[in-house]
Amino acid sequence: MITPRGLAVGALGLTLCTQVLYGQGGPRYRDFQLGGDLASVSVLSGVAVSEAKVVHRRPVLMQDLEWRRPYSATDATALFPDSVQQIVFSFFNDQLFRLVIDYDRDRTEGMTDADMIEAISSTYGPTSKTGVKSRVASPQVAEESGTRVARWGDADYSIVLYRSSYASGFRMIVTSLRLDTLVRTAEAQALRLDERDAPKREMARQRKEADDIRASQEKARVANKAAFRP
Repeated sequence: MITPRGLAVGALGLTLCTQVLYGQGGPRYRDFQLGGDLASVSVLSGVAVSEAKVVHRRPVLMQDLEWRRPYSATDATALFPDSVQQIVFSFFNDQLFRLVIDYDRDRTEGMTDADMIEAISSTYGPTSKTGVKSRVASPQVAEESGTRVARWGDADYSIVLYRSSYASGFRMIVTSLRLDTLVRTAEAQALRLDERDAPKREMARQRKEADDIRASQEKARVANKAAFRP
């Protein structure tokens, strides 16, 4: 259940985007600091820590926490006027390294790429044409995001705007470049470990399946034997 404090994401700003702020610990998106831990993001978003999904356990714990704007059958637009539909927070070793922000299609309907760039640039400054390439940790995330429209940022963080190829929606990805480098290395190691252990996991799965079948058959045998009348 989303608590009133959990509505901070929707209440922190009514404009299309809000700024990345610099303070102790590095850049922020709204009240969410890149590098912050899962507990602090949970408090700010109102989503319980227990809702976090494990992406990888080895060689280091990687998790995702998803926030969705509450739905009101009466007048969602009036109650939650923010343009953000949902945010997925990604953590590496209990450090926030990426935010994937999806905007409500109804609230960006008709807006062009130029409109979005103008709105975002009014807060973040000019788009970045050179420097560190945009990275979103997982190639799959970039592929699913659609067509890259523009990038903002510096050596510490990257902000990339995408237009979805489906239904003309917009997505923005905020990434800590320092943590992203560690994430990419860890993901490669995780895939190698998964591949190495795949035969062992498959054997364990088959054994469990066989044990479950035997247990089910034995349960049926006992019940049927007791109830059987020739």
